[in-house]
Amino acid sequence: MKKTILVFLMFTGSFTYAQQTNYRTVNDSSMEQQNQISLTAPTPIAKKQPILRPYILPAVFISYGFASLGHNPIHQINTNTKNELAEDHPLFKTKIDNYLQYSPAAAVYALNMAGIKGKNNFRDRTFIYAISTAISGIAALSLKSITKVERPDGSANNSFPSGHTTTAFAAASFLQHEYKNVSPWYGIAGYAVASGVGVLRLYNNKHWVGDVVAGAGLGILSTQLAYTIYPLIKKKLFTNKSSQTVLIPYYQQHTGGISMLYQFGK
Repeated sequence: MKKTILVFLMFTGSFTYAQQTNYRTVNDSSMEQQNQISLTAPTPIAKKQPILRPYILPAVFISYGFASLGHNPIHQINTNTKNELAEDHPLFKTKIDNYLQYSPAAAVYALNMAGIKGKNNFRDRTFIYAISTAISGIAALSLKSITKVERPDGSANNSFPSGHTTTAFAAASFLQHEYKNVSPWYGIAGYAVASGVGVLRLYNNKHWVGDVVAGAGLGILSTQLAYTIYPLIKKKLFTNKSSQTVLIPYYQQHTGGISMLYQFGK
């Protein structure tokens, strides 16, 4: 059982960040080649970035989750993990995962307040995270209502995918996107926390392994989509670049509304 948990932590967190790091390495190498070419050619041709590459890993995670819903060896991992956790830690209970799921996103704003600037300004990063939250929240709740998978503890029929894990990985991906050019450790820390949230959902007997893996993929996918579509939204909505007031819709954990945020100072 401990090996299963360790593999999940290492594979989900480390491989997720590794994919982003390899993507940066390719781009850095391309830039270096362009700089060398510019010494002899006045107009180097820019290499197109792979559009679908950032979506491969979340697609694999989500596919694994759906595969776990059938009667197959992958589904058996769900049952075996639940039984071993119940045998080894029958009294385990914690609510810290309810709060940890938001911590990577909170870290983005805390770091900016501390003077460590990320990729985007207050308005842009807030809209990006709001879009990610809306996509992940609506997608997770829709899948829960469609699949109607019973939770391991039998408390409800809305187990797939894990909403907590979806939120945590969406937030971790948000942190990684904002600070990958500052230090790789921010992304590593974010995905480590998100992986911990997923593991705690297993220990709390609230989710199956497939729920957690699918939630991780859905969270990463939601944030990647947010960063992809936001430039189009920004182009349509904003003409005043100095605006510091932000109105954003939100929908998460069965709750919706509109938030108004104002940034004091520059």
